[in-house]
Amino acid sequence: MTIENMKATLFKDTTIEDWQEKAAASLKGKPIDALYTNTYEDIKLKPLYTKRNLPEELTGELPGQPDYRRGIHSLGYQSESWHIANRLVYSNVGELKEKLDNALSKGQSAIAFDVQPELFSENRSLVSFISSYKNKYPFSLDAGLLQTPMLAALAIASKDAGSEEKLSGFVAADPVAEASLIGGLPTEENEYFANWTKVLEEADEKLPEVKTVLVNTVPYHNSGANAVQELAIAVSTGVYLLQKLLDNGWELKKALSKMVFHFAIGSNFFMETAKLRAARLLWSKTAEAFGAELDDRKMVLSAETSKFTKTIFDPYVNMLRTGNEAFAAVLGGIQYLHTGSFDESARSANLFSERVARNTQLVLQSEAHLEKVADPAGGSWYVESLTKELAEKAWELFLEIDGKDGIYETLKAGWLQEQIAQTAEARGQDIATRMKSIIGTNVYANPSDDIVEPAVQELKRKYMIDSLEVAISKITAESSLLENFKDMKASFTPLNLKRLAEPYEELRFRAMKLEKKGVDPIVGLICLGELKKHKARADFISGLLSAGGIDAERSGEVDSSSAALEFINSSQARQFIICGDQAAYNSIGPELALEITREHDVKLYLAGIPDEKQSEWKTSGIIEFLHIKSNAVQTLSAMLQEMEVGANAKA
Repeated sequence: MTIENMKATLFKDTTIEDWQEKAAASLKGKPIDALYTNTYEDIKLKPLYTKRNLPEELTGELPGQPDYRRGIHSLGYQSESWHIANRLVYSNVGELKEKLDNALSKGQSAIAFDVQPELFSENRSLVSFISSYKNKYPFSLDAGLLQTPMLAALAIASKDAGSEEKLSGFVAADPVAEASLIGGLPTEENEYFANWTKVLEEADEKLPEVKTVLVNTVPYHNSGANAVQELAIAVSTGVYLLQKLLDNGWELKKALSKMVFHFAIGSNFFMETAKLRAARLLWSKTAEAFGAELDDRKMVLSAETSKFTKTIFDPYVNMLRTGNEAFAAVLGGIQYLHTGSFDESARSANLFSERVARNTQLVLQSEAHLEKVADPAGGSWYVESLTKELAEKAWELFLEIDGKDGIYETLKAGWLQEQIAQTAEARGQDIATRMKSIIGTNVYANPSDDIVEPAVQELKRKYMIDSLEVAISKITAESSLLENFKDMKASFTPLNLKRLAEPYEELRFRAMKLEKKGVDPIVGLICLGELKKHKARADFISGLLSAGGIDAERSGEVDSSSAALEFINSSQARQFIICGDQAAYNSIGPELALEITREHDVKLYLAGIPDEKQSEWKTSGIIEFLHIKSNAVQTLSAMLQEMEVGANAKA
């Protein structure tokens, strides 16, 4: 074929039907449906997306144009890059300033830290600390119920800095999210928001460039919520807080200008990217319903990498998780981003881990060049389809919440907590049965990890005062705010914060405690036949045991009952798992298990499910068949319980 002929040759147009025909042939009788995946959002992911999956309303839409799903800036990050806003760990104002100066000199571009009560015991130092940055960097602070004294400190610092140097960014709070964590508001609802609105009004006069209203979905994410629930909660909370401001005399334009939305970014890469794009779409439509002008419908997005997905054991894997989540956040089009340190779950962050977290974003900026392209995910048939489906489902859930009188009423009634708990239970079940993997925790666990169990963290103390002017007088008088903390009784059940890995981590710490008592957490593997016959199941069982911190002690090649009994006699283990192929199970049968349980007082399991005589295996002493669908957490917990009973009996 000549070059000219090659140029003139066209590939045959193919259709989705052509692909389905080829796929069906390769599946060898399995249905096409086997290639579809259901998500926790009740979205069915297709194995193939085509141009017909592109939403019609996207035709001609560009970044920076309503409905803003493609971003709020026409040039994306080229006009304004996202701010690296990693929250720093500190013990006092002096340490915070030292660490922040170091971080800012090495690429951080926003002032971010946890607002702790201890800050206000050093009022002069705090004001001096804030004043030193003037308008050089924006703030990125979730101040919680410490918002009032924090704003007061900023107001004093702003006055000291002079009128030409305005502080910017956000020092915001989400009272609904705070209430979800502590079981209610500190005072009666209308009274609280009247006072809060007054504080924000005073702050607007002194800090006009600082945003003060946060819509924070992180607590819901960290309780197990799915992307649809997070989006619906974001819209519901945004509507609730916006309405409170309007009810207390604010103008719509001003209220919208003070709002920032904050999301946690999980490990499902495309789902999380689509979540942020759908959030902008939803809020644009919501603001439009309130009568907002086009520019006022834009959503300012802050994000953080998920705590829900992180692990204590094998912590360096968290670097990979954080990188994946940060990448998804940037593609989603955020304005502020916190990347957590790889050791934050163990509460042992240090300069090294904080530097790695910061450099994760710098790599995305400077080496991956993500700030050079406006909406890199735009036009993807998969991402655009997922964005549209998330938005539709989230809007339906928002309307359901609205029909129950809004976000705060659903929290008070416990309905929202129950919806999230159902999703969390489904996630937990998949992790317990290892249908979903947590690398280094429920699969490929590293038994040699020497991790210190972190102490139980106290619930963050809460504080509120009803006037910014009062807060200013308190700070300038250097009175201790710590004396004003109140104990608050919950009026409804708070959210249940957790991490996916916690059940397995609890098992590992139980195993470590046994070792400290001088008891080796060991289970014996009775390996039937030659290596190639039992290896697959023995490896599977070893991996399962390691997820609970239990060592697998393998026998040699067992070909008789006497060999099995000899191994049991030589082992310190009191629990054993028979491992072999189906031929060995059919050949030796339940007689082996019966003879073992007659001779020894041990707990006996079988790897896999035998083709024949299952009931006979059970009556012969097999406690449980361990297979790919087993609940690993329950099994491992029962094994450790048996070891703990034995250890206590010896003591």
